[in-house]
Amino acid sequence: MIRPANFGFNEQTAESNSFQKADDSLDVDEIKQRAIEEFDRFVDLLRSKDINVHVVEDTAKPVKPDAVFPNNWITFHQDGTVITYPMLSEARRKERRPDIVEALKSSFEVSRERHLEFFESKDKFLEGTGSMILDRVNKIVYACISPRTDASLLEEFCLWTDYEKVQFHSVDAEGKDIYHTNVMMALGEGFVIICMDTIKNEEERAALEYAFAKTNKEIIEISFEQVLAFAGNMLQVRNEHGEKFLVMSEQAFQSLDQEQIDRISVHTNILYSPIDIIETYGGGSTRCMMAEIFLPEKTPA
Repeated sequence: MIRPANFGFNEQTAESNSFQKADDSLDVDEIKQRAIEEFDRFVDLLRSKDINVHVVEDTAKPVKPDAVFPNNWITFHQDGTVITYPMLSEARRKERRPDIVEALKSSFEVSRERHLEFFESKDKFLEGTGSMILDRVNKIVYACISPRTDASLLEEFCLWTDYEKVQFHSVDAEGKDIYHTNVMMALGEGFVIICMDTIKNEEERAALEYAFAKTNKEIIEISFEQVLAFAGNMLQVRNEHGEKFLVMSEQAFQSLDQEQIDRISVHTNILYSPIDIIETYGGGSTRCMMAEIFLPEKTPA
C-alpha cells in the first residue's frame, strides 16, 4: 500500500473514469490531508486484524495524485514473477517505482520481472488488477474490455502466465464502458460479487456463469447503484492466522442489503473503513489501494 503524498483529482483519468467527481467543496490541501488520514485509519484497521501490510511512502516529486492505487501498475505472483503494466494516463506512469520492487527483494523471492510499459507507445493498455480479476487458484483471468484493458494484451498475459481468459464487455447505466473490471466484480473463495446487469451480451454472460459454476463460485449480484457505491471494489485477504476478510469501504458496506451481507458472511468475515475522500476524488476504493503480494517469502539464513 502506498501512503499518498499528493492525493488529488486527476483530470486525465476522469475522462475514462466516471466514478471520479470534481467536487470543489474542499481545497487541494484539505483533500490531501484528509486522504492521508483515511489511508492511515484504513491501514490501522487492517493491522488490528493481524493482516500483514507493507506501507511504502509516496515520493513528493514527481507529483502523483493517484499513487494510492498501486494495483494498477504492478502485480506479484506465486512463481516469483513481478509484472509492471502500461497505463492510459500519462500522469499515472510516474507511479511505477523500481525501488519498491528492490526493497521487497529483501523479504521475498523475485525470479523474473516482466515490463510491459513499452506498449504505451502503441496505445495499448492493461492496468494490472484493475483491468484483470485473477482467480489464482484456478488460473482464470476475468476482464472487461475498455480503453484501459486491451484485448490483445490480455491474450499476451494469458500466454505468459498460462491463465485462461474470460473476457466480456461491461457498461454503466448510461451505456458507457466501465473503465476497470474491479469496480463491477470482486472474487473470493467460494463466491463472486458482480453486477451482471452491466453485461449486455448474452453469450458473454453465459461464459461468466459457466466459469463461476465450474469453479464453485456462488454468484452474489449487485445493482448499478451499488457499483457506484464501490460495492464491486472489494478484496478478500487472509491474516496471519488464516482468517479470511472481505475488505471494502464503509460506503460499499452501507450499500449492501441484509441478504447480501448474510450471503457474503457465509464465506468470509467483512471488514470496512471510511474512505469517502479517496473514493470521491480518486474514483477508486479499497481494492485499488491494495497490491497483494503472492511472492514466495525468503527463509531466514
